[in-house]
Amino acid sequence: MSDFFSSLSKVIHTSIILAVLLFLFLSFGSGGFAIDQLFWSWLFRYFHVVAGVMWIGLLYYFNFVQVPNMSKITDEQKPAITKVIAPAALFWFRWAAFATVVTGLIVAYLNGYAHEAMTLGIGSGGGKYTAIGIGMWLGLIMAFNVWFIIWPNQKKVLGIVEVSAEAKPAAAKKALIASRTNTLLSLPMLLSMVAAQNLY
Repeated sequence: MSDFFSSLSKVIHTSIILAVLLFLFLSFGSGGFAIDQLFWSWLFRYFHVVAGVMWIGLLYYFNFVQVPNMSKITDEQKPAITKVIAPAALFWFRWAAFATVVTGLIVAYLNGYAHEAMTLGIGSGGGKYTAIGIGMWLGLIMAFNVWFIIWPNQKKVLGIVEVSAEAKPAAAKKALIASRTNTLLSLPMLLSMVAAQNLY
């Protein structure tokens, strides 16, 4: 059993199999689900939530765990973070942000509210479109910060891109401000999306 849990690949593949089996059980229990637009909307919403959990989870890891504790790590131990853990975490972080945005836009398109949401419900008379639109725009701003501010500056900080020693603190500060901005926007973004799904 410990052999199984020591392999992330086995755990993830088993989790996928369990999710598929649960889906089939729920499907048969209700007489089957039609493979229609509603199904695809649900499926992409599921992918959207999974990617979002990964993205915001890593955002919170960086802001609540890694950054506040870096000053407590000895200089001898810091390369383990900067050369191994941070680059791996940033890989999943930025691609989870990308997947969250893409699947969210697909959900909006499949449900027919992409235009209304992107225009914040102006002229459509619906608070739901305003709420989901605010969430979508905040998510887009956050994803922009990940790809065009945090990642380029973290590459300098981590030594993936060579810069002078003097440039690293400035890059670290830019990355931190963008990351803290995303943390600031995360709760309003989630509130808007959950409100759109449950309060209208």
